[in-house]
Amino acid sequence: MMLPPSHPDQATKWENVILPPTKDLHKIDVYRQGGGYGALKKALAMKPEEVIEEVKRSNLRGRGGACFPTGLKWSFMPKAGTKAKYLCVNGDESEPGTFKDRQIFEFNPHLLIEGTLIACWAMGITAAYIYIRGEYGKWIRMLERALEDAYSNRLVGENILDSGFTTQIYIHKGAGAYICGEESSLMNSIEGDRGYPRVKPPFPAQVGLWGCPTTINNVETIANVPVIIERGAAWYAGVGSPKHPGPLLVGVSGHVNQPGVYEMPTGVPLLEIIHKWSGGVPGHKGIKAVIPGGSSTMVLRGEALEGVRMDADSLKAAGSSVGTAGLIVMDEDTDLIAVITRIAKFYYHESCGQCTPCREGTGWLWKLLTRFEAGEARMSDVALLMDVANNIEGNTICALGDAAAWPVQSMLRQFRDEFERRTVDRPDDAPVSA
Repeated sequence: MMLPPSHPDQATKWENVILPPTKDLHKIDVYRQGGGYGALKKALAMKPEEVIEEVKRSNLRGRGGACFPTGLKWSFMPKAGTKAKYLCVNGDESEPGTFKDRQIFEFNPHLLIEGTLIACWAMGITAAYIYIRGEYGKWIRMLERALEDAYSNRLVGENILDSGFTTQIYIHKGAGAYICGEESSLMNSIEGDRGYPRVKPPFPAQVGLWGCPTTINNVETIANVPVIIERGAAWYAGVGSPKHPGPLLVGVSGHVNQPGVYEMPTGVPLLEIIHKWSGGVPGHKGIKAVIPGGSSTMVLRGEALEGVRMDADSLKAAGSSVGTAGLIVMDEDTDLIAVITRIAKFYYHESCGQCTPCREGTGWLWKLLTRFEAGEARMSDVALLMDVANNIEGNTICALGDAAAWPVQSMLRQFRDEFERRTVDRPDDAPVSA
């Protein structure tokens, strides 16, 4: 098995803790020789509430896009009651431009298992489900083998490490539906129902799987937990950006010489990620645009990247979001109309159809964009395209509608001239929007 990709000068910049370059780390013996499952042993010697407080102090924020404080989310889990409590680990990594979780499945699966066990201990959970997109057949098998080894070593199941604590971990395969990355749709899928998002409230912490309290965290979020317990909340909170600290897996794709997944502290400038970590743009071309956090996040113009960093607050100030840290780079020759048309088609295809604005609106967006791509659009279609996107945003049960609308809205705001040039009724002497 290959080692995870790393920046050639990474050793002088950052010591990988999520994807360390250790040969055969996916094997349980190698993982334990390097101190693996030591954080679990340490956590089991702590009170559950002490583990939650340690995660709170670390200021770990969710790595699934919302960036919600993880320790605070864990504290929502009821401490009393007779109902079972569940953990769902969301590995339904299906958004275009996002491919970081599979690196954890492949290179460091026991870190994920250990983090899952610590989370279960902290919240009094006796059953956890790791939900993985069905297309990840290879990585599902890798995680299954790692989980089998963990069970064989009595690290999962009954009386873990002779602590008296018992919990089970199950791997649940998705069936090719992007919508199941939404937390309530994911729970419906695990229950065997159609992948429809639920109306909230009630929230999963009160009414989740089978009507029981449930916490949902992203794969990368859970993988950070053993690091926090091992190294301490103070160390973790001091890494990277103060308000959004810790290591971050950034998946870089598009027009770069060295695409891949890079581990780095939060707050690294986008231009540094592109030119140093990812080897720059082929042919030394200029950067026309980037999508910083996966296809659902707002596009940024290439000339506006100076000073923008890969953390939640910096990207929010720039008009986008960190999302799942899937950085898509587009060079100066990119046909942005073709890009946004392809993105719109994805969301149209993946809409579950439950909400009318999303079911109908995503199709309208795609059909309008195909007019621009074919050079058949009219000037009035520019305003119509924005109007349709605006009527989807904020009017659906889940965020898929927003995810479909935001890229279109931002592409129109940032590159309106590209759309106007594709219209058939723009006078030759009419000025093009800047």
